[in-house]
Amino acid sequence: MIKNVKTSLKVVLGIALVGAGLNHFLSTDFYLKMMPPYLPWHLELVYLSGVAELLLGILLLVRRTSAIAAWGIIALLIAVFPANLQMALEPGQFPNIPEIALWLRLPLQAVLIAWAYWYTRSPSSRPIHHR
Repeated sequence: MIKNVKTSLKVVLGIALVGAGLNHFLSTDFYLKMMPPYLPWHLELVYLSGVAELLLGILLLVRRTSAIAAWGIIALLIAVFPANLQMALEPGQFPNIPEIALWLRLPLQAVLIAWAYWYTRSPSSRPIHHR
């Protein structure tokens, strides 16, 4: 049963990442507002993170690449944390999102990292148990 839940949640995470990645191209202005002012190349970074989310979401769903994709997702979540922090620090840029939700997104990053970490071990690397 745990294996079915784990597999189902992997599909949810993969699809969520693909959707978020596509959204970078559909709602680019929203993501540009998230960019910390000290970072260069705002538009390029929005597109790059969108491509990364798209590819990592797809690769997570492929058995052979799911473990490396999970590590990539962890790295991506760490890399985009400054943008999430920027959102919380500049709530006026996001009037349609309650300020508390902007702050709650920060610890949610840790939950997403833990979720991705669940998939960092490839199925073939599991030890064989003999009876």
